[in-house]
Amino acid sequence: MSLLLQITIFLGAALILVPLGKRFGIATVLGYLFTGIILGPSVLNIARDADSIVHLADFGVILLMFLIGLELRPQRLWEMRRSIFVLGTAQVVITGLVLMGTIWLLFQHNLTASFVIGFALALSSTAFVLQLLSEKQQLNTTHGQQSFSILLFQDIAAIPLIAIIPILAGSETSHHGIAYFAAIVATFTGLFLFSRYVMRPFFRFIVKSDATELITAAGLFIVLSVVVLMDVLGISTTLGAFLTGVLLADSEFRHELEASITPFKGLLLGLFFMTVGMTTHISVIWQMPVLVIGGTLLLIVIKAAVMLSIARYYKYTWNQSILIATCLAQGGEFAYVIFAVARSENVLTSAMIEPVTLIVTLSMALTPIVFWAVNRWITPLFQQQSKPEYDEIIDHHPPMIIAGFGRVGQIVARLAHMQRINFTAIDNNLQRIDFVRRYGGKLYYGDATQPDLLRAAGIQHAQVFILAIDDVEVSMNVARHIRLNYPNLRLLARARDRYHMHLLRDLGIEYIWRETYLSSLGMSYRALCLLGIPKEQAHDSIELFRDYDEKLLAEQQRIYTDEQKVYESYRNFIAELEHIFESDSHNFPSKDDSEQLNESVTSPQTIHLQRNEHPDRINVCRDEEI
Repeated sequence: MSLLLQITIFLGAALILVPLGKRFGIATVLGYLFTGIILGPSVLNIARDADSIVHLADFGVILLMFLIGLELRPQRLWEMRRSIFVLGTAQVVITGLVLMGTIWLLFQHNLTASFVIGFALALSSTAFVLQLLSEKQQLNTTHGQQSFSILLFQDIAAIPLIAIIPILAGSETSHHGIAYFAAIVATFTGLFLFSRYVMRPFFRFIVKSDATELITAAGLFIVLSVVVLMDVLGISTTLGAFLTGVLLADSEFRHELEASITPFKGLLLGLFFMTVGMTTHISVIWQMPVLVIGGTLLLIVIKAAVMLSIARYYKYTWNQSILIATCLAQGGEFAYVIFAVARSENVLTSAMIEPVTLIVTLSMALTPIVFWAVNRWITPLFQQQSKPEYDEIIDHHPPMIIAGFGRVGQIVARLAHMQRINFTAIDNNLQRIDFVRRYGGKLYYGDATQPDLLRAAGIQHAQVFILAIDDVEVSMNVARHIRLNYPNLRLLARARDRYHMHLLRDLGIEYIWRETYLSSLGMSYRALCLLGIPKEQAHDSIELFRDYDEKLLAEQQRIYTDEQKVYESYRNFIAELEHIFESDSHNFPSKDDSEQLNESVTSPQTIHLQRNEHPDRINVCRDEEI
């Protein structure tokens, strides 16, 4: 069967089976795997020759690593160095030693074979895990970032593992000696210089031609060129693609490259997973069911247990530790490469490799199921059990209490800190609290709706209470309690929107700030100035809108619970705003008449008086004085 026909069959089957699986809640990765198993020799035997398509499918992993590299600037890699090298080293070394000892004790293999198999199984599947985390939108979570860091170290660690196999076999050659590693260092140095002084000018040259399709061609050309170079030198092609992406991460053409290569990556990565399923010999399971099924479950349990212990040792929560362990509990695609090298060097026999390869494949296939089961049943239990008690707050009679330490609360706290004003901050977001405490900040974990906690924070002695809680219902509960029990306390509240502001005003709260309001006015002022409107005129426009909007809010305060009246009010607001804009076009000087501005009613003196009418206002146009 020709390669073109096989690819056509694979794509057609994937278009049917993968969406069908998604409808039943099966992950895309697992859908591709099942498609490969069904098409392969174990079931329908439609696509018999997997070897002819494997090399093409490998480019899916290569492009995946390239795109991952594009997302990682060297500065970010440096910031992740602890996760990459500390957690990564601990996972590979400890897991490899535990698996090596288990294989040596159970199967009585020699130490060399046990070492190769154990450390090959210690590596997890970068392609599987990243695809799974992306689908679940968990790549930017704590467990997603830590899993990625460890996977990155595993990809790096695969190079010395592959290089050491000929030494273990007693056939060290100059190819894997000092000259080999010198070639690696020289290659990566050359790639760095090439990306800095040749690649980027080359991209600028292409962009100037206005042939946008050449960006895709240039991206594919660079990736394929690096892969060919890595293949010639015997270096991991996936690592080479990743480093190429990192070197281009700071380039101004990063987004164009990512957009043009992503479709190729998705298709080829799906093809890779299908070939993994296609090369899975289900018959070996019937021949050695205890070894294959038992070995798969044992591999998942050992890797998960070791990673769970490491994560807990480094002070991750139970929830995060369980999820990291689940992500890294399977075997990986690099195991296939290591086994192939070990067979060629006669370190492992075919009889050893065949069941172990199937164990790796099955562990990868089970990963989405295990991940789903852990998220569905296990992590909720630990979330309930591991919820920590609230902090004990020592009352130092602070003049200010801040409830909610998000975007608003943090700015208030920083300004208070600049003026040496003591404050007590309360928040119920554990991740935010851990981050602030890591940098020496004073932030307490607690629920501001609890009267006992507010008393412990010294609310009876406070002069100002900053209500910066994001949740509207929680914010209102705290506001009601304070207005009822501490009526003389100055309460400054953050409102999420106009409706929240109406609710707070009903409680008699005087100082309320809508969270995006001043930012929007400041941005509008700067936009008007950049569009050529004189600064005085732009300032007057902002003040006109601000005064009218505040009048509208006051009018709507009486009717905000009546949906129909609010709708009519907004309709009148739009009509009146249109009238104001029309009046502006006649009353305000045009851009061409801006020189006569000082003689008009909107003179600097008039503006100065307008600004002083509200002395308690913050000037949203502060970036340039008028």
